[in-house]
Amino acid sequence: MSDEAVAASPAAKKVFVRTYGCQMNVYDSQRMTDALAADGYSPTSEIGDADLVLLNTCHIREKAAEKVYSELGRIREIKAERAATGREMLIGIAGCVAQAEGREIIRRAPAVDLVIGPQTYHRLPEALKRARGGEKIVETDYALEDKFEHLPNTARTEIIKRGVTAFLTVQEGCDKFCTFCVVPYTRGSEVSRPVAQIVAEAERLAEAGVREVTLLGQNVNAWHGEGPDGQEWGLGRLLFRLAEIPGLARLRYTTSHPRDMDDALIIAHRDLPALMPYLHLPVQSGSDRILKAMNRRHTAADYVRLIDRIRAARPDIAMSGDFIVGFPGETDADFEATMQLVRDVRYAQAFSFKYSPRPGTPGAEMKAQIAEDVKDERLQRLQALLMEQQGSFAVSLVGRTIDALIEKPGRQAGQIVGRSPWLQPVILDETAGKIGDIVKARIIRVGKASLFAQPA
Repeated sequence: MSDEAVAASPAAKKVFVRTYGCQMNVYDSQRMTDALAADGYSPTSEIGDADLVLLNTCHIREKAAEKVYSELGRIREIKAERAATGREMLIGIAGCVAQAEGREIIRRAPAVDLVIGPQTYHRLPEALKRARGGEKIVETDYALEDKFEHLPNTARTEIIKRGVTAFLTVQEGCDKFCTFCVVPYTRGSEVSRPVAQIVAEAERLAEAGVREVTLLGQNVNAWHGEGPDGQEWGLGRLLFRLAEIPGLARLRYTTSHPRDMDDALIIAHRDLPALMPYLHLPVQSGSDRILKAMNRRHTAADYVRLIDRIRAARPDIAMSGDFIVGFPGETDADFEATMQLVRDVRYAQAFSFKYSPRPGTPGAEMKAQIAEDVKDERLQRLQALLMEQQGSFAVSLVGRTIDALIEKPGRQAGQIVGRSPWLQPVILDETAGKIGDIVKARIIRVGKASLFAQPA
């Protein structure tokens, strides 16, 4: 969870944005903040000072959705306190919970004034005008051709510099329909953003001082679009084009699906120095039986063979993954197959969760739901193995000289923080370089969540 916090003019209307969930939501929160700036809103980090509170929500797991309703209870009290002194506060729910539950949110939490889905953020200023007039607004319907309407184009949006790294959405939605996942229902079908629009935004980011861009999508490697040569491009070719932009030194992308990892993208990992040697490629389970029940449409062996091909193309690549334990029907043998896949692949980073039934998904209706205590025990075992692998990867870097992108001052006086090619924070002396520099750094030791280095 992260808060948008920027100094605000006392005379301006103030908006407090709280972001739950994935990088796509972080990106969307930035876009909503930008859209509201034109309507006279300045961001604030103090919820009690806000004229508008926006919760940008995640619906992937049950706890994430319930956390929003819990938070609304507290915000309702703040809204009542402001009303008692004659100050208005509007409450808006955005993101995937908004898309999934719509008007039910207002029924369950009457203090909410506005519900707006991920594809309708461009309507936010107009919706707020109606909400200020006392109308309860639910904006979740959209036409497919409007899917990227809320994203910037060169004619109407200026890039606000947010540092030396930035997210850039290139694809939204999902056609895979994994049985555990609500994304196809909340984000809709797979749609790719046009090449020209992507390149134009990347160029503006680079002009604003951004050195590293991460391309975002629910299935980002499913991206495809017609290029300026009239041919259909895939993500690999798009990455080569973005690498030509002056000043843009590093590229990443997330999140990928194994079935969309094509030869051109593997070649990009082999031949494109700007593409960082880090790949988040979720598998979810190591059991073919569970993968079939999840509708993943690949086997564990398919996944491992794919990893082998990627590593052959880029030997220094670090793998990241997602895992779900306790999917309906998962036996001890199924779980052990997941543990074995993790041992075989060896991850530098991973995210693991207990299965959480999401209403409206096939998994929620399946029999043989797994007891919570069994899920807990399996998750603890899996996370212990993943943490051991993550630690081993970090230790393997000690003594190596790497490129670190300097991002920000460190917590301690005299320190700066960089980013390794594999996404770890790198702590350096402030004399190593200035923000935006890419410096040679020799790793000297491993901290709890970062690497310590000295200039090489």
